[in-house]
Amino acid sequence: MSALVLENLCKSFGKTEIIRDANLEVQTGERLAIIGPNGAGKSTLFNLISGRLRPSSGSVRMNGAEIGGTAPQLLARRGLSRSFQVSNLFAGLTVRENLMRALLRSHGYGVSPFRFPMGNRALRADVDDLLERSDLTSRADTQAGALAYADQRSLEIAMTIAGNPSVVLLDEPTAGMSREETTRAIERIKQMTEGRTLVIVEHDMGVVFSLADRICVLVRGHVIATGRPEDIRNDPKVQEAYLGAEHA
Repeated sequence: MSALVLENLCKSFGKTEIIRDANLEVQTGERLAIIGPNGAGKSTLFNLISGRLRPSSGSVRMNGAEIGGTAPQLLARRGLSRSFQVSNLFAGLTVRENLMRALLRSHGYGVSPFRFPMGNRALRADVDDLLERSDLTSRADTQAGALAYADQRSLEIAMTIAGNPSVVLLDEPTAGMSREETTRAIERIKQMTEGRTLVIVEHDMGVVFSLADRICVLVRGHVIATGRPEDIRNDPKVQEAYLGAEHA
């Protein structure tokens, strides 16, 4: 069964069509990147998948069930989680406390930003696992607001996968990073999302070609091509609409 299926998906704001009859199938366990020029509708498409926007028409299905318009918190309980372009952390809490907060619901606790069940060994073990996988063990007791930018992004991705989602959406996970930071981030993302379905929106084509099993190209709200990285790289339509325009 496919992890995600978009079928004739449309989104309009008034008379303005942003997403037009988008069709896309994401296989379980694959890494798919959504690319396209500025204004292509990538963020809107992400918001439709993650429940922040309701489709004007068409369908969004996850694991065979319709999820179009389902609230993000309900989608999280069904196994879909996303990050955002801007880090969404508790700057005054430590890295460990941020991760613990992200794990509370999956361990049967209500979400509280300031009260943590430190005596729960299973919870602490899951925190330690996330610290190791995100390469943040040495910074566990550092306040999140004091982390370097690249480490903040790693922490946010770790929090995104904290509830053990089957589908992970990452919105420009390496934006603002140096080349060296980006290289490290790619390896961290691979490690943290191993065994999960990953969908990313990303402008850095080096990141896209390093991470993605397949690439979806969105232009003016319409999917013009989907395929393996080497096929997309050599597709004349894609070169004209996106790659050629930015990498001529």
